[in-house]
Amino acid sequence: MINRHTSVATALLFALCFSLLPSQAQPGWVKKASKAVFTLKTFDKDGQLLASTTGFCTSQDGEAISSFSPFKGAARAVAIDAQGKEYEVVSIIGANDMYDVARFRIDARKMPSLTVSTAVAPEGSTVWLLPYRELKAIPGGTVSKAETFLQQYAYYTVAMALPEHGEGCPLLNDAGEVIGLMQPSASEGDKLSYAVSALFADSLKATGIGMFDPTLSMTLLKKELPDNLQEANVAVYLAASRADSAQYAAIIDDFIQKFPEAADGYIYRARQAAQAGRFADADEAMQQAIRRSDTPADTRFVYARMIYQKEIYQSDKPFAAWSLDKALSEIRQATTSDPQPSYRQLEGDILFAQHQYGEACDVYTRLSATAQNKAELLFSAARCKEMLNDTTAWLALLDSTMACYPKPYLKEAAPYLWTRAEARQQAGRYREAVSDMNDYEELMRASVNDNFYYLRHKAEIEARLYQQALNDIEQAIRINPQETLYYAEKASLEIRVGLFDQAIETARELSSVDDSDSDGYLFLGLAQCLKGQKSEGIANLTKAKELGNPQAEPLIRKYQ
Repeated sequence: MINRHTSVATALLFALCFSLLPSQAQPGWVKKASKAVFTLKTFDKDGQLLASTTGFCTSQDGEAISSFSPFKGAARAVAIDAQGKEYEVVSIIGANDMYDVARFRIDARKMPSLTVSTAVAPEGSTVWLLPYRELKAIPGGTVSKAETFLQQYAYYTVAMALPEHGEGCPLLNDAGEVIGLMQPSASEGDKLSYAVSALFADSLKATGIGMFDPTLSMTLLKKELPDNLQEANVAVYLAASRADSAQYAAIIDDFIQKFPEAADGYIYRARQAAQAGRFADADEAMQQAIRRSDTPADTRFVYARMIYQKEIYQSDKPFAAWSLDKALSEIRQATTSDPQPSYRQLEGDILFAQHQYGEACDVYTRLSATAQNKAELLFSAARCKEMLNDTTAWLALLDSTMACYPKPYLKEAAPYLWTRAEARQQAGRYREAVSDMNDYEELMRASVNDNFYYLRHKAEIEARLYQQALNDIEQAIRINPQETLYYAEKASLEIRVGLFDQAIETARELSSVDDSDSDGYLFLGLAQCLKGQKSEGIANLTKAKELGNPQAEPLIRKYQ
């Protein structure tokens, strides 16, 4: 921040030299310029007055500048002109808290305005402070110091006492151009006053990310969208995740008002309406978007995808005008005029949702030959073959999917790798399934859980990899020692491979976790019988029977 108190002696010398300025004839532009100055009043959300200051218009369409402090916490603001007419402040364009300036828009047209000087007033030049509704004797002074900031703007020290209510008033040069915005004095009775460059305040503008910056968040007033369409799109994109639904709807309305011929605003409106289940409103907005679009194929793609997503995820909310057939018709119109890969992929997705698996597979397969997302498309084709019960083609396409990823695999391959493991297991190719699961574990080691080890142990049993299966079920128990199913599976496997003592120990561990679980007594009794301890074994099998285990009775008959 620029030091206001440097060269005080020099400033006081200027003050003495020009002490007669206020009594000189005031410039001829005062009467006209005074019409651009207004009182600014701000209010909180309960309607209570927060602050009152001065501001002035810098353009005839209602753009104005003033101090930013009065806007902090404000939910409403008004500007009152020299004739007492009141105008609403409709939006904040930009603000800077360090220099305490704000640029905003009032609800006025053909408003008298001041011309902002693009030049820095030189030291020693005469300047005038223009208060609200003051025409008789405006205060004059001299620029004693003009310090440059941000390479092109000036912070002025003026040899002139700041009058009451002078904060926020414009500081003008002899030509009637505004050079500065008056700032508070350092202390009461200070013979010096300070002004920040009006050009700096008038340069503040809305940006795509600026709507949500910390400074503008200090006020509750509406933030103005950028004038640039691309920047405005960024602002709406950010608002989708940062604003509530009412605020977001208001921002979309502002976007459409500012860019009425852009399709984007109607697409935003349609998406919000669709998410809220207002499909008729969404359809109407999309029709407007298509009529205004410079890229109708892309807009039809958005429309088709919106219908598709509604039919997939909100099918319980019928809307007669929308169907998968309608989505297919729209996307085919888009692909006819512009066969983009993303359009064709959506066509495949719609066909898949319609259970037209053969056609969908053809779409995915053709696309996979040239598209960058080859693995995704081959996987989609594999799903089609799965639905057609073509196991050979299903597995072949899954192999082609995995061939898109060289080893060592990246994590994006994990879903495809796991799916192939399950497919191989269903096809009875257990050792190949276990191999895929091993690769999956290596890839996702930080996130595999007890269920993973349980499932791999099942595949390993089928592959007759019994020691590996025992290792995995033990790992599942270590991760989740309260799951009795894992103890039962372990005891069963131990009995299967003749480890009766270990099975007895495992069964007792099961019962210690849950004494009401009949499997603990079942496997304990079975292991004891197989070991030759028939009396103890039958007693435990009987206990399992009493707890409702249906497997106990046949075993009791067998070993009695």
